Amino acid sequence: MKRNLSAKLHLALTVIWTIVALYMIFLYAPQEATMGEVQRIFYIHVSSAWTAGTAYLLVFVSSVIFLWKHSTRADELAHSAGEVGFIFCSCVLVTGPLWAKPAWGIWWAWDARLTLTFVLWLLFVSYLMLRSYVSNPARAASLAAVVGIIGFVDVPIDYMAIRWWRTQHPQPVIAGGSGSGLDPRMFLTFMVSVGAFHCLFFYLVRERMGLARARRQLGAIRRALNS
Repeated sequence: MKRNLSAKLHLALTVIWTIVALYMIFLYAPQEATMGEVQRIFYIHVSSAWTAGTAYLLVFVSSVIFLWKHSTRADELAHSAGEVGFIFCSCVLVTGPLWAKPAWGIWWAWDARLTLTFVLWLLFVSYLMLRSYVSNPARAASLAAVVGIIGFVDVPIDYMAIRWWRTQHPQPVIAGGSGSGLDPRMFLTFMVSVGAFHCLFFYLVRERMGLARARRQLGAIRRALNS
């Protein structure tokens, strides 16, 4: 009962937070002087990117715990975060070119950050394919954990790409030094959007964990009936 109530409260918070974020993105935040209305994609694009990074961090930490302690719950958390993170990473790859084309006149093809984000997307795909196509569940979990740990190196490199290589971005918008930054209303909108995306992410992971738990319990019941 408490778990159901907590899930309902989490869902309500996610819905309210998302509505507030959408209001701020399209109505509260001022129009950017250079890019105009298309700049509003920024709030969705970057929020998705930060959430995808959080997802892979969760995959990394959970994979380490799984290999260390052989924790079923850690393995389920890594799997859940990988599935949900794949969705947010896909959103980054879709919104990036949509934002870049009208803003800079190109589709942002082979930009260092986009390329590294595509690598991260491929890591999510590889992680999930190992889960699906390796017949032995224990071996699949172990192999996926290795991918989750080794692949995490792409996340900090992706984040630092603008600073380390010449990209289509003139400089980082957040914490980019002199001349960077956002209008206070834009920054507030951005932070609310990041919070809303993370709230949605953790709700989806929570629901996916519940599904994994139900499958595990069903498997135990079937084994008991067959014995």
